[in-house]
Amino acid sequence: MPSVGLGLWKIENSQTAEMVYESIKQGYRHLDSACDYGNEREVGEGIARAIADGLCTREELWITSKLWNTFHRAKHVPTAIGKTLADLGLDYLDLYLVHFPIALKHVPIEERYPPGWIFDPDAESPCLEADVVPIAETWQAMEALHVEGKAKHIGVCNFGTSLLRDLLSYAKVPPDLLQVESHPQLKQAKLLRFCQEHNIAYTAFSPLGSNSYVELGMATEGDSLLGNQTVSEIASKHGRTPAQVLLRWGVQRGTAVIPKTSRKERLAENLSVFDFELTEEEMRAISDMDASRRFNDPGVFCEQAFGTFFPIYE
Repeated sequence: MPSVGLGLWKIENSQTAEMVYESIKQGYRHLDSACDYGNEREVGEGIARAIADGLCTREELWITSKLWNTFHRAKHVPTAIGKTLADLGLDYLDLYLVHFPIALKHVPIEERYPPGWIFDPDAESPCLEADVVPIAETWQAMEALHVEGKAKHIGVCNFGTSLLRDLLSYAKVPPDLLQVESHPQLKQAKLLRFCQEHNIAYTAFSPLGSNSYVELGMATEGDSLLGNQTVSEIASKHGRTPAQVLLRWGVQRGTAVIPKTSRKERLAENLSVFDFELTEEEMRAISDMDASRRFNDPGVFCEQAFGTFFPIYE
């Protein structure tokens, strides 16, 4: 799996196909998608155009997608990946992930897609409606997709060490990868070490930190590390941008990173992190910014946005 990919969360549908095509043209081979992003059909259009124009072959691409919360029951998992594959125009995924350790009441695809978080948006008090589904049931269905060849690799998102340890105790096909929020303000060192010791690859979403969350009211402009003095000084020393330094920090510590951008000029910048190296002192200085600052926390945003308290982290 390429260690730098394009995250497709929050890219407008009208921009998605062109951004995917342009990213592949500029050298990206790793695309990170999901049912819940609501733009997989457009992602598929960009992929199809790139392949048709000879920019790459399907085999050269690494395409990730994710099982949404409303499809956790075993009988719904094949339907969910079938819809994703149809939208992407693919026969298989390189990686399929359980998006959250959160099971919600099923919403049929023909009724609403993507289903989102709220079960009935027209209810007097719209809220989440949880479903009692063991992770073991969902994982067994994920394993079946792997055996069938629909998902070359399977994994999970937003799991901690306790859930991973439990999953490993019964998985016939161990998770190949964990994707979690990870950046200098939330380096999750113990979680990364656990994954490395158990041969679980680790992808960091939101590798630049707060930027994607400001417009959602989940962070402020003051949370950004792009203007941080230490990061800026390191960037100046290497003749790089602060974003490149933050991404290099992620790659150099052994993780994959999937920065999101809707600006074509940022694509090349975010990919150009392999021709310089941070010193041990610089890596330590950036790591010392850790403040256990989590921006993507269901225990906060589910109550604020969806009327339901639903914590998954302590």
